[in-house]
Amino acid sequence: MPKNVRRGYVESDYQQFAGRTLISLQQAAEEVQYLLNHGYPIKQVTTFVGNHYLFSERQRLALSRSISTDQAIDIRNKKLVKEETLVGKTVHVDGFNTIITLEVALSGSLVLECRDGCIRDLAGLRGTYRMIEQTETAVHLVFHQLEQWGVTKAVVYLDQPVSNSGRLGQLIKLVATEYKLEAEVEIRCDVDPVLETMENVITSDAIILNKCISWCNLTQALLQKISTEVWKVRL
Repeated sequence: MPKNVRRGYVESDYQQFAGRTLISLQQAAEEVQYLLNHGYPIKQVTTFVGNHYLFSERQRLALSRSISTDQAIDIRNKKLVKEETLVGKTVHVDGFNTIITLEVALSGSLVLECRDGCIRDLAGLRGTYRMIEQTETAVHLVFHQLEQWGVTKAVVYLDQPVSNSGRLGQLIKLVATEYKLEAEVEIRCDVDPVLETMENVITSDAIILNKCISWCNLTQALLQKISTEVWKVRL
């Protein structure tokens, strides 16, 4: 695996998401949420607010990923299951979504604590993926936490069109043998539509969260345990 790769790292983040700039972003986030709650579409809202504050594209992306309408947040909160309800259950894991965010966090790169409680990243790999030094640690964290929660089975879904999905699937299967739960890996082209019909879903994908039966916030739980190592920003 490639060494010393920091997933999602952008040096300018230290200026774009800190100090007075962060305060401006947080103020802008309030304005974005207000406009979203009044029915304006996210793309136009982030363009309008971003132009006003002269934000970069990365800052605008952070706003769009962090902010949801009050209605959407309420829907997601009502479907969020507590960890004690997962004993003896099967969970359905959005593989790339979960693992990449953990890789970003473990790399010391910026992650966002969003207003719906999810942790999201700005990595934006878009179909191209390579395993890095933190990948195996991320997978171990997932299975260790699921084992602690008493989950009996985890089905991990990987997007077939994404490069190296097969290699990641093999690593997931290997790591899973060290834990006391059954694990399956499904590599398919229709991951999102499948997860939208499931319960006990692990993802931060907003569309899936809006449509799935129920979900659990695994990434948030994990990052709370390693919080001293994580660069987490809330807008």
